[in-house]
Amino acid sequence: MAERALKSIAPERDEAPDVREVPSAVPAARPSDARAASGKKKARKLDRRGGSRWALFAALPLVLLVGAYWYVTGGKIMSTDDAYVDTQKVGISTDVSGIVQTVNVTDNERVRAGQVLYRLDPRQFQIALDNAKANLAQTALTIDAMKQDYQRMLSDVAAQQAQVGLDQTNYDRDTTLLRSGTVSQAIYDQAQSTLDTDKNKLESLRQQAQVQLARLDGNADIPAAQHPQYLQARTQVEEAQRQLDHAVVVAPFAGLVTDVSAIAPGKYLAASTTAFYLVDTDHAWIDANPKETELTYVRPGQPVTITVDAYPDVTWHGTVESISPAAAQEFSLLPAQNTSGNWVKVVQRVPLRVRVDAAENKPPLRAGMSAVVDVDTGHARGLPRLFSW
Repeated sequence: MAERALKSIAPERDEAPDVREVPSAVPAARPSDARAASGKKKARKLDRRGGSRWALFAALPLVLLVGAYWYVTGGKIMSTDDAYVDTQKVGISTDVSGIVQTVNVTDNERVRAGQVLYRLDPRQFQIALDNAKANLAQTALTIDAMKQDYQRMLSDVAAQQAQVGLDQTNYDRDTTLLRSGTVSQAIYDQAQSTLDTDKNKLESLRQQAQVQLARLDGNADIPAAQHPQYLQARTQVEEAQRQLDHAVVVAPFAGLVTDVSAIAPGKYLAASTTAFYLVDTDHAWIDANPKETELTYVRPGQPVTITVDAYPDVTWHGTVESISPAAAQEFSLLPAQNTSGNWVKVVQRVPLRVRVDAAENKPPLRAGMSAVVDVDTGHARGLPRLFSW
């Protein structure tokens, strides 16, 4: 029974498919085929690498030639980023002292040349002007009085001259009568004393007239407006008028005012005290400080390309206007004096000014902005010294 049962089961097990067998439609890959395919891929990669290497070797001379040409013909541009925008700027002040009466501008306001910026209280200056004018009028009267006094002195001299003539006549007569014994010695002596006294008085009057004529500058008919005392008094009037005019402070040029809040009505300003600042925004230039080794071929008049950090997409054009005759450190308070021999050499910077060409529709240039300047020197780098014989 058991054997029949096993025989009945055996065919069923033989009919079941083996899941590990590969279907007849897809043949199994052989190891030799896989190695052949891998070898072909490696061969293709080697071929490509070999071609790339040959291409690089072939391009190397061309690259060297291009690089050598770029080096020899380059070096015309001197570029430095140690450059800044600069403009005219002035501290607004006046040479008279006073109390601020009104402030006519506000912070960052654009003003025109001659526009009133602020005013000082004018009363003290007006009083001084009125006093100077009164002194001028008094001086004119004094000069007229001096001229009249000189004429009176001349009359006194003439009168005294007549008196001396009379005394001389009396003296001569008494001298004759004394010889004849008609008059006494006492009468003669009196006539002689009177003559000498009147002569001395005449000389004194003449000297006084000369002094008065000297006070009239040697001209008895001098116009009052030409007299030195009148000219002096007139200059006092002009000085008082100048101080009154300077009590009104105007803009010396067009631009923008800043820091106006530093003053206010009622504040006392001493003479020459800066009230606020005026910056010219219409005439800007570039102050660059290239290294001394970069200035070998830089000359005034060479074209310059300018870029400002604030406007990276905008380019200005200009010209080298001037080059400083000394390095920047020469103007320092304590310039380096390397005379001991124990020092470290440092490359100096030489100031250079670039004039910016006028351009429309460009952003405003403000003082202190950082810039980059490229100077076209027109001088190529050339061959290295090694190849120069």
